[in-house]
Amino acid sequence: MSPTVEAGLSLPQRLWIYQAERFPLGKTAVLLAVFTAAGLILSAHLGARPLPSAWVFVAVWLVAIGFLFQLRVADEFKDFDDDSRYRPERPVPRGLVSLKLLRRLGLATAGLSVVLTLGISPLLLVPLVLAWLWLGLMTAEFFVPAWLKARPLLYLVSHMAILAFIDFYITAAEWLPNTALPPPGIWVFVVLSCVNGCVLEFGRKTWAPESERQGVETYSALYGPQRSVAIWAGCCMLSYLLVGSIGTLAGAGSIIWGAGLVALLPVLWFAVRFARQPDLKGQKRIDLSAGLWVFVCYVLAGLAGPLS
Repeated sequence: MSPTVEAGLSLPQRLWIYQAERFPLGKTAVLLAVFTAAGLILSAHLGARPLPSAWVFVAVWLVAIGFLFQLRVADEFKDFDDDSRYRPERPVPRGLVSLKLLRRLGLATAGLSVVLTLGISPLLLVPLVLAWLWLGLMTAEFFVPAWLKARPLLYLVSHMAILAFIDFYITAAEWLPNTALPPPGIWVFVVLSCVNGCVLEFGRKTWAPESERQGVETYSALYGPQRSVAIWAGCCMLSYLLVGSIGTLAGAGSIIWGAGLVALLPVLWFAVRFARQPDLKGQKRIDLSAGLWVFVCYVLAGLAGPLS
């Protein structure tokens, strides 16, 4: 659809196109539903408490969606200059939506998050604000943008740390209204989320040589496709170890370790195939496998308690 045609579309139509291209709401909502449910269920199990109400599950899920959308909006602001120069086909540079509109939508989701949070517990405003403070630092590139971008792995870690803050909010929705401290072992779930963020990031930025473009930063361009996919596979194996540890902590170690291994083996096989032949078909497999593997990780983490 040409920019001229898009300019005549209604706001809902333009937002629908935007979400399809930059924030696929369907896939995001499903993954976050599993992610938030796993955090709440695991926290309750490790704390030997009953599950929170259905309202808490729904409210935390909606806040998590809001977090991810706010991350996307922040990225649109950070990347606007590069997108305008190297990726003019993206929604903001081509005029489908404006940064001003996205800012308003981001603030609206933040306001909704406050209302939902108060509906669970006013104490949850603390982890909510902490997550936003880190998001603000990320958006400012921690006030050292050139220095940070020159160190891509440090850049990745600093940005994936936002998932720890989101995790803290999600699990706190279960334990904070009941006790002052999180249940022992919940930190493993927090680390898992950070590692899974790296799985997704390396998965979507490990490209075949023919896909590389000037001005588009990918890990395959930085390290080469073989090394990039090896790092991705290493992140997948690390998340497997963390999921297995969660299973052990929850008392369902043998089941979680076994099921996780069954899911991990084809993921590693795709990595080996891509390393041998880094083509477009393999690139798509890696990207898809990254999302599916993370989905499986959270399903297993959520089931660890009930299966014990």
